[in-house]
Amino acid sequence: NHTRTSEFILVGFRSPPGSQLLLSALFSTMYFVTVVGNVCMILIIRMDSNLHTPMYFFLENLSTLDICYSSVIAPRAALAFFLGRRSISYSGCASQMFFFSLFGTTEAFFLAVMAFDRFTAVCHPLLYQVIMSRRLCVLMVMGSYLSGCINCAIQTGFTFSLSFCGHREINHFFCEVAAVIRASCSDTALNELVMLAVCGSIIVGTALVVFVSYGYIILTIIQMPSAESRNKAVSTCSAHMMTICLFFGTVFFMYAQPGAAASPYKSNTISIFYTVVIPMLNPFIYTLRNREVKGSLRKQLKR
Repeated sequence: NHTRTSEFILVGFRSPPGSQLLLSALFSTMYFVTVVGNVCMILIIRMDSNLHTPMYFFLENLSTLDICYSSVIAPRAALAFFLGRRSISYSGCASQMFFFSLFGTTEAFFLAVMAFDRFTAVCHPLLYQVIMSRRLCVLMVMGSYLSGCINCAIQTGFTFSLSFCGHREINHFFCEVAAVIRASCSDTALNELVMLAVCGSIIVGTALVVFVSYGYIILTIIQMPSAESRNKAVSTCSAHMMTICLFFGTVFFMYAQPGAAASPYKSNTISIFYTVVIPMLNPFIYTLRNREVKGSLRKQLKR
């Protein structure tokens, strides 16, 4: 029988007395920096016609996605710490999981698409504009969101088909899939298998695209005749590579290994990293590691 509880209690981060305001301020600050940094990145790209290329089209969409991704988690967590209220309604929990899975999955596909874009630019520069047409770029962005929708529908549907027999505590600060599964009184073996299979396939599949793309990129850079060409190629890829390492490193540790749903404590701190910290860092990574963005930023500031 499906027993529906009216609300859940998020008990992740049982902070000592007096530290709730500090945690609230920390989450609020990180969220504010995330929004401001990504909005600035979007404005820089839109205001400079030299940045109206496929690479920056994807980067603009990544910044928009990071704002949405962080908005699902950080504001509610900050408010919960500030008010001391950890409860979340059944429907609110399902909605948070749905959008968290949607934006997280879409970001993984975005990073794979951006790796393919860099592969095309470095390995096939003469055909770059032909291959990376506006139509293909839009289709890849739409395909990334569609893949995210499919995954979040599967994860949310399977998770909330479980029974929650009075046990309402979720050992997390938001409704993350594995944490909600652990709160169920049903047999969760199928859910854990589905989570491992679906999330593992997405993470391994997108990571494979990234590794193959960068394998060819590295080989092409090594074969370039001049140091100037090599430095230019490295500078266009380094920021993206840093973002990939941060995102896939943490997400693989969380979702692409057996027993991910069975470890009650390891995920809380790590999840802060990929839900709040990485979206906050991305604009700085792409600004500090990209000469074109830095040049455009200086030009806009002079204006």
